[in-house]
Amino acid sequence: MWRFRHFGRMAAAAVAVLLAAVAVSCDSIDDERLPPAPVRLTFANIGEWNVYGVGGALDHRRFIRELKIPANYNYTELSYTGFGGILLVGDINGEPQAYDLACPVECRSDVRVSVTDGSYAECPKCHSTYEIFTNFGYPLSGEAAKRGYGLTRYKVFFGGATEYAVITR
Repeated sequence: MWRFRHFGRMAAAAVAVLLAAVAVSCDSIDDERLPPAPVRLTFANIGEWNVYGVGGALDHRRFIRELKIPANYNYTELSYTGFGGILLVGDINGEPQAYDLACPVECRSDVRVSVTDGSYAECPKCHSTYEIFTNFGYPLSGEAAKRGYGLTRYKVFFGGATEYAVITR
């Protein structure tokens, strides 16, 4: 008899944990809405980073290979800029962060967010806004905030064997 009561309590506890996990996941941010696309952008040396990278807090740059943005960046056959392009920013501590430029609400490679007055990124079509300097692509307003869609994040690595810095998935 004790085994069945104990099993019943364990089952009830498991159901409670499962429901709590589902409730928490409903409040999470979906930052993987965009179709997967290759990402690899390299900076060969510190000089290249000083020209094309971010210099510190609140600085930002856009990289879109097919549009040759920035114009003088040396894209190679191994350069890939994700689904809509790469937005490279210096967060409030000056640490580099990278996001896909495509708006996750619109989910089109040609609808790209842009940095407005240096404080957040905004989609020109749905006007959703995203925090890019402190909360890693978190949606602030618009349809993205209603649906919980954040910007897709990429990794920035320093100190590779043959490159100074690399942005990748």
